[in-house]
Amino acid sequence: MKIILINGSAHPKGCTYTALRLVADEIERCGIETEIIHIGQKDVRGCIGCYKCRELGHCVFNDVVNEVAPKFEQADGIVIGSPVYYASANGTMLSFLDRLFYSTPFDKRMKVGAAVVSARRAGTTATLDILNKYFSIAQMPIATSRYWNMVHGNTPEQVMQDAEGVQIMRILGRNMAFLVHAIADRKEIYGLPDKEPEIEYTNFIR
Repeated sequence: MKIILINGSAHPKGCTYTALRLVADEIERCGIETEIIHIGQKDVRGCIGCYKCRELGHCVFNDVVNEVAPKFEQADGIVIGSPVYYASANGTMLSFLDRLFYSTPFDKRMKVGAAVVSARRAGTTATLDILNKYFSIAQMPIATSRYWNMVHGNTPEQVMQDAEGVQIMRILGRNMAFLVHAIADRKEIYGLPDKEPEIEYTNFIR
């Protein structure tokens, strides 16, 4: 079993990484392998809606998105970590997620997802709302903690002083590991839930 954690911060060992490391440590204590992948310093352009991924099976732009896609396919879960810029997730992370989720044809159902955000002060709940939508549209159960998955601080040292945030990250790691184990046990016996044959699209323009 493996869970990948995506660090969207441009600072590989900054506040977002500190939060992800706390989550990863708890996941590993529960017997699941983890890998933290840093994308915040990569040159990631946004989706252009060319639909070439439907022909190729991967994004037409061959960058970190295509590098992470096979790891996402093999993983049992994914944690998305983003700093808060202007009351939202940073642009690199959003471009990365748009293309990662849209261009990959593999079934994401029942992979466990979680979002983690870090901020000096505010914008965290809005950022969590944006990031969690990627999981919900892919039929991925969302792991939660005892409060919103956020830490506060300007430096990693300040994040570690956020006692509540640190506890939230620990609980999140344990809860995510439990979900992954539980889904794997159920899947081994019964398989995945029945899949609808095709998506029903409603066109509101008449």
